[in-house]
Amino acid sequence: MTKQYIYGIDIGGSKIELAVFDASLKQLESSRIVTPQSSYQDFLNALVVMILSADKKYQCQGAVGIGMPGIINANQEVLSANVPHATGHNTAQDLAKLINRPVAIENDCRCFALSEAQSYIGIQHTRVFGAIIGTGAGGGLCIDGKLYRSAQGIAGEYGHYALSAVLQQKYQLPILKCGCGLMGCVESYIAGPGLAKIYRHFSGEVLTTFEIVEGLRKGDVLCQQSFACYVDLIGSTFAAIIMAYDPEVIVVGGGMSLVSELMDKLEQAITPYIFTGIRVPKIVLAEFGDASGTRGAAILAKAQVGALS
Repeated sequence: MTKQYIYGIDIGGSKIELAVFDASLKQLESSRIVTPQSSYQDFLNALVVMILSADKKYQCQGAVGIGMPGIINANQEVLSANVPHATGHNTAQDLAKLINRPVAIENDCRCFALSEAQSYIGIQHTRVFGAIIGTGAGGGLCIDGKLYRSAQGIAGEYGHYALSAVLQQKYQLPILKCGCGLMGCVESYIAGPGLAKIYRHFSGEVLTTFEIVEGLRKGDVLCQQSFACYVDLIGSTFAAIIMAYDPEVIVVGGGMSLVSELMDKLEQAITPYIFTGIRVPKIVLAEFGDASGTRGAAILAKAQVGALS
């Protein structure tokens, strides 16, 4: 009997990673390439080369799942600021024609959420929200280990909640234009680069997010002030997630989840912004970390194969 192999592909603006999994979702290996920026056809061709190379090595036609940054709408068309050449295209359908097999596709943050919903912690809960705080901010809700799918594929886009007017006035924050085209999206303030923007607002000086965290740990007053504002904004934002989805657990991933000072204060930061008597759900670190994107895409592919067989 031929072994089943599954390819989870995590696409980003700068890199594409393909991980090979066996039928039990044990990762066997992974490889990365730079994301082609010249044309949509070059982008597709790069994916084909990666997939066919894995086919040759494992002597199979692996099942394919893709995690894609941006929106995947009801027609499976992509809207992505990070991979602009793919915008307006049905990437799953176009790739499927080239590799002669079905392709599952979903937003990369929702792939992360799906992976973590099927983790040791995730399987113990009915409603799991996965939230990434990295170069961007996005997430997804899973119910009974399956992705909640909304009418237009936008559920979980918490990074595009509007900045709280109360907090904007409290800290006299500038209204920033988001990469999505809207004004005042909270992602501009709470994604990793947002901490640097907040520091610049308070100090008039430029430091990287890493340098601000280092300054925080050394007791720098402006770094502490900026970080306190940052945590307050995330607390308000996560309170909005809780009000909207009422999850039992929120699993946090992305680079900022590795800042212990944030994770230690997050539950306390949420409390002032939810109804009295409503408990804050468990806030936990992602079990699979950086591998969750490819793993979630592989779970999608495996489910698709099961549905077709």
